[in-house]
Amino acid sequence: MKNKLGKQTLQFPFLPRIVGSYSIVGEKEGKGPMAKWFDMILEEDTFGEKTWEKAESKMLKQAMLQALQKSGREKDEIDTVLSGDLINQIMSSSFMARDLSIPFLGIYGACSTMTESMIMGSMMIDGGYASNILVGASSHYCTAERQFRMPLEHGNHRPPSAQWTSTASGAMVLSADDKGDTAVKQGKNQPQGQKLREVYLSHATIGKILDTGIKDPNQMGAAMAPAAVDTIVRHLSDMERSPEFYDIILSGDLGMIGRDIALDLLSGRGINLNGIFNDCGAMMYDKKQDTHSGGSGCGCSASIFCSYVYDEMRTGKINNALLISTGALLSTISSQQGESIPGIAHAVAVTTKGVI
Repeated sequence: MKNKLGKQTLQFPFLPRIVGSYSIVGEKEGKGPMAKWFDMILEEDTFGEKTWEKAESKMLKQAMLQALQKSGREKDEIDTVLSGDLINQIMSSSFMARDLSIPFLGIYGACSTMTESMIMGSMMIDGGYASNILVGASSHYCTAERQFRMPLEHGNHRPPSAQWTSTASGAMVLSADDKGDTAVKQGKNQPQGQKLREVYLSHATIGKILDTGIKDPNQMGAAMAPAAVDTIVRHLSDMERSPEFYDIILSGDLGMIGRDIALDLLSGRGINLNGIFNDCGAMMYDKKQDTHSGGSGCGCSASIFCSYVYDEMRTGKINNALLISTGALLSTISSQQGESIPGIAHAVAVTTKGVI
């Protein structure tokens, strides 16, 4: 297979472009250290809707439409929408796609959903099956908490290892051509008049499910860290690259505990990522915000990549980035039945170089 490297890594010779992106976050996320990068910060997390679930779907729809507008493309130019979320039967994405009336493929990879949608979209474009793909993911603290843990009204105490599901959404347009290069609107932190670089998806590493037997749903970072490490190691091996090739290697969302576990496990395998590696969940909140181990939710890595990472690549401050979104594949039923938490991690390599 000419477009497969090693055991798990794919290359995209036609280099699908990211030609527009948009990020939306909630009120709490808008008070964190990443606030200046997000395109939109909600004044209140109901977003004018009667339920949190409707608010999340509206947030995802808004991110999709704004990413489309920034790409310089019309809705009828989009071949397929790829999206997912954490609500049962990916409700936010399904109702968003109903309103957009564009062919839709729903995806569930828990917090790994964004990279999964980017991988599938890139494969469709690189294989000649689509010209423009709209991808995204969302999560909401209030919808996820009452589904996976306890109703908010209970006021349950959260242990220090717990992560805070981010109220956030990120979306981007992937394209086979450069039509949007002159039409793309500049991001929030991109100076007017500055020549912006194109951003390409060059490679992807599809992860394996790893399960180390952790059963505590408040230890998701520890449950996902081994999968993140396995995917990073496999990607570097398949690509025959050293970590220093990348300006930033970013996981999402291990939180602070999971990030430290991943660094320890990588160090034990002779890989030093100090100064290169960070985690979206650890970046999203300030310690004073009382989120304990940091952020989680598939909207966390989606919103940070679609804002901070994309903007920094457009302005040339980051040339090569590796995003490894991680997912804890538990459900309410599996936890209640005493099952352990399987972890997954998928990686996408993004570059401004325009070469494989």
